[in-house]
Amino acid sequence: MGDSTPRIELLVVQPTPFCNIDCRYCYLADRTNKSVVADATLRNLFTQVFASGWARDGLSVVWHAGEPMVLPIDFYRRAFALIDALKPAGLTVTHSFQTNGTLIDDAWCEFIAETHLSIGVSADGPRHLHDRNRVTRSGRGTFDKTIAGIRRLKRHDVPFHVISVLTKESLAAPEEMFDFYIAEGIDHVCFNVEESEGDHRSESFAEAGIEDAYYDFLSEFWRLSSAQPGKIRFIREIDDAQRNIFRPRDTGIHNQLATPFAITSMDWTGNIATFSPELLGLKNALYDDFVLGNVNRDRLVELAEGPLLRRMCADIDAGIAMCRERCEYFSVCGGGEPVNKLFENGSFASAETVFCRMTKMRATDLVLDRLERVSQFAGSGGPVAPHRAAPAL
Repeated sequence: MGDSTPRIELLVVQPTPFCNIDCRYCYLADRTNKSVVADATLRNLFTQVFASGWARDGLSVVWHAGEPMVLPIDFYRRAFALIDALKPAGLTVTHSFQTNGTLIDDAWCEFIAETHLSIGVSADGPRHLHDRNRVTRSGRGTFDKTIAGIRRLKRHDVPFHVISVLTKESLAAPEEMFDFYIAEGIDHVCFNVEESEGDHRSESFAEAGIEDAYYDFLSEFWRLSSAQPGKIRFIREIDDAQRNIFRPRDTGIHNQLATPFAITSMDWTGNIATFSPELLGLKNALYDDFVLGNVNRDRLVELAEGPLLRRMCADIDAGIAMCRERCEYFSVCGGGEPVNKLFENGSFASAETVFCRMTKMRATDLVLDRLERVSQFAGSGGPVAPHRAAPAL
């Protein structure tokens, strides 16, 4: 898996497992728990992270795995001050939230602007699509509160992006989704697909033709965006696919989700996990609860030598080897996402999933198909598309 010295690129910290809403596709089993991470646990985590040298290139911290804004602003003032006091001179630490947006008020907007927090808001499109799944515990839709939060961010000139979970219903409505973003002034868009994770089983994945539906959705959304330049400035799935296809060949591909400690996650009790953040809090017969140790009793640098991590690495490496041998898209993917392999195929040591066929293969097909059409239109002087079956880098 590359350099043997761990390097943390993303640190996911769970400030609380509690969420004030109850999305129907949520995989977090403990989201009614109102516990809060202790200051001492945060101190132990960041003291060890900074002492390890694993964050030598800077550190991106995302506060997630619950709704971060259910905690008061003063909690984050205290936490950020603690982190700033611990970090080495010259090391850059950035913070981000992924929020459902329902609790955003003027005070939050001022704090976000003051601390340069990166904000992602989860919104699934127009009311009838959003409220299908993003509901309160009494089953009421959250659209009005989420949109109120987005509009408040806009009024305060706070930059943000939106992540929308695509289901079979929204996949059939690209124009309606596009019109929603335009109407609300949302110009940075990310699409997640409804996945099978933990106790949640995706109905969308079971649909016949779902991969073609995803391709058709992205294709039409991209066409609509191209027809109105400047309205949608970032479509993550298209931008990522283009970057992976056209990166310099000598750079190779880095699969962050399959590299030990590249993504490191800590729950509110101090438990540490790595690889896909979704693994923390889940259970499995082979890997128990995926927990490598706890910062309140263990040394972070020693977790890299633990037997559980070695077993997971061996199986993940075996799965990557299968992908490298079998998959013509390996050079734009790097071996897939472990959590999807585990919950779709039953093992890390496996290859293709519905998730990768949709989000990697079909997105790559779309970019290459679009490029081929442009090249044919432009004549022989057009750019040459890399072949889908290009050898892995």
